[in-house]
Amino acid sequence: MLNLSQIKTSSYINGEWKKSSKTFSVVNPLNDEIIASISDANIADAIQAIEGAKSALKGWSNFSVNQRAKILKRWFELICQNNEKLAQILTLEQGKPIQEARGEINYGASYIEWFAEEGKRIYGDVIAPPSLDKRIIVIKQPVGVVTAITPWNFPNAMIARKAAAALAAGCTFVVRPASLTPLSALALAELAEQAGIPAGVFNVVVSSNSRGVGEVLTTHADVDKFTFTGSTEVGKSLIKQCASGVKKVSMELGGNAPFIIFEDADIDAAVQGAITSKFRNAGQTCVCTNRILVQESVLEEFTTKFVEAVNVLKIGDGMNESTDIGPMISNSAVNFVNELVQQSIKQGATALSGAKLTQGSTFYPATVLAGVTNDMPIAVNEIFGPVAPILSFKTEEEAIALANDTEYGLAAYFYSRDIGRVWRVSEGLDFGMVGINEGIISNAAAPFGGMKQSGNGREGSKYGLDDYLDIKYLCMGGM
Repeated sequence: MLNLSQIKTSSYINGEWKKSSKTFSVVNPLNDEIIASISDANIADAIQAIEGAKSALKGWSNFSVNQRAKILKRWFELICQNNEKLAQILTLEQGKPIQEARGEINYGASYIEWFAEEGKRIYGDVIAPPSLDKRIIVIKQPVGVVTAITPWNFPNAMIARKAAAALAAGCTFVVRPASLTPLSALALAELAEQAGIPAGVFNVVVSSNSRGVGEVLTTHADVDKFTFTGSTEVGKSLIKQCASGVKKVSMELGGNAPFIIFEDADIDAAVQGAITSKFRNAGQTCVCTNRILVQESVLEEFTTKFVEAVNVLKIGDGMNESTDIGPMISNSAVNFVNELVQQSIKQGATALSGAKLTQGSTFYPATVLAGVTNDMPIAVNEIFGPVAPILSFKTEEEAIALANDTEYGLAAYFYSRDIGRVWRVSEGLDFGMVGINEGIISNAAAPFGGMKQSGNGREGSKYGLDDYLDIKYLCMGGM
């Protein structure tokens, strides 16, 4: 069992664990009990981390790709060896079921393994010159010092996904994790140190001063790129801050994922796909299903089977192996979700299950709403909770229009066995990622990212290195 006295509780800056007199508490969302008291880093600490990353940049970028790969693989191996400890830390501070937490640790580690190898495949080009006395060469070089802000819902994987690509490309990295869930980030830093990642290459700044530290990470002159995962509203503000220094940015922002079931779908498979996509991490996932769109001819069949499946989900302590849905991150998160539900019920939606708030609890019941329209609060807003609104449609064209009727464009899902429809709908959906007969689509080999106000850039895959590289053109004359 996890020994809380052994977990790290202070920032990891330039290879050192930096304590401070000011602290803040990390609490278990299950019962609001204090897990740990964390040294609260300040603006000066954030600046020190960036300066350390700048100092370490030349040495790290001059490592051969094989040297960097060897160190990253060791980091990957240590994460895998410590999966259970990392999963328990994650569940304690974030609340998700322990089985999901183990999965997140493996998922995050897979990006480190992937980019350890993908860093060896940073290829340039030789381009046909306009005249025989010239040669045109294109090379790729690390962008430089990378800073990041990551969210509380995937406190391990969101860091690993960004840091793996940055370090593989030869960049150095400074991250401020969410103050609600900093322990997972510090545990990663501890293993990074054990893996032999040099001082200053990987830095974790834990602070309750989100605004002040965020401004440093986006405006400091030594920062070359900034990456963020979080809400669209906050992302827009951070982009503005980066603009003053013309920083390279990548943003993975909010979502409003449609899950479409056509009449030719395998309904039983669609039910299971929707359950997995909707209720993973208590619905607190940017790519999770936000609206379920069902063709009228199969609406009754799908709804009946879906409600039956929802009603057997077990809600409880994330440390319990049989728990399907753990607590939400906070009481305010619960209240926000409940307000969306109650407003939509007042506008005509019907609760087929759940929708009952227990005051003072961070649990929200798995909820299904029928009779929802695309203008109701539960459909317009990113729910970030265990609530599944069901809408109906008549035609394929209507389904695509309903799905696209949002400012977001991160992920979409649909179920169909018509090959022509698969192509038409896939191309018609304005989303960066589309799951076809599949409710879980993210993996290290695939490009993760969105369109419209869901952000820009891609994480994972061979494309994921591009955001951490600069392209340099060399013109060689006098041949």
